[in-house]
Amino acid sequence: MNKLTRRLSGVIPPVVIARHEDGTLDSASYRRNLERLIDAKVHGLFILGSSGEGAFVTDSERLQILRETADVVAGRLPVLVGCIETQTAKVIEAVKVAEDNGADAVVVTAPFYALGGEAQVEQHFRLIHAATSLPVYAYDIPVCVQAKLGADMLIRLGQEGVLAGVKDSSGDDVEFRFLAQKNEAAGHPLLLFTGHEVVVDGAYLSGADGSVPGLANVDPDAYVRQWDAYQAGDWETVRAEQNRLADLMLIASQATSVTGFGAGVGSFKVALRLLGVFESATMPDPVPQLTPEEVDAIRVVLVAAGLLE
Repeated sequence: MNKLTRRLSGVIPPVVIARHEDGTLDSASYRRNLERLIDAKVHGLFILGSSGEGAFVTDSERLQILRETADVVAGRLPVLVGCIETQTAKVIEAVKVAEDNGADAVVVTAPFYALGGEAQVEQHFRLIHAATSLPVYAYDIPVCVQAKLGADMLIRLGQEGVLAGVKDSSGDDVEFRFLAQKNEAAGHPLLLFTGHEVVVDGAYLSGADGSVPGLANVDPDAYVRQWDAYQAGDWETVRAEQNRLADLMLIASQATSVTGFGAGVGSFKVALRLLGVFESATMPDPVPQLTPEEVDAIRVVLVAAGLLE
């Protein structure tokens, strides 16, 4: 069992899953993307998150993804594993599987489906922490779990060692700023990561420890350059990289036949196929692939960003 012992920071892409046209996992494409991300000098990998279809994969697919990731990474980078399940007991089962297959940390949401309020959310995190020796990161994604994680609860759990950090995909940048300020005032017990592709510069200005942007699957080098500039205090470069990445994120808005997950992750998969990383842009059923017209529009954005000729 591996355990993350050093302070985690930097760019940690939520790795997109590759599938063949028949929907089965495409190991060759997935491994190619992992190597590409490692070559770009990202600082960690987040697998089986939202971009990594963590809520959709079958048990056998989960195990295959865990094993292939461990085989490719071979200890070169920290691997954070999403354990996204409806209730505590199921999360703990997923955590045990992650523990047995090379995870350095786990990332868990609030329980969902049977909603119970903040007291139950807090107990959920406490029980998961008690069941594992791995660092536990809270995944704040209220659009999917119908619960916004409160800053005071997160800070308290950080101070007690229950939570190691937070991956914030709430879309609430005001609350993220308040969380960052409270975290700093409390002595920085939590490591804070933004999951938003187009406001990473603002999160860094707030004091974030890193970013977990799905768009880093498409252009990991740009996010690494931005992080390096942040570390050097070069805010002009931080902003310039962010402006370029905001333009690149327009790939998601080219998808008009689907919304949400299908548009965002669907556009990432199309981009990876156009870049020659993935053989297919297949999404998990029942999400359709993007139309030829949408693919052409994404190609235009990639050309404008200098990623394709």
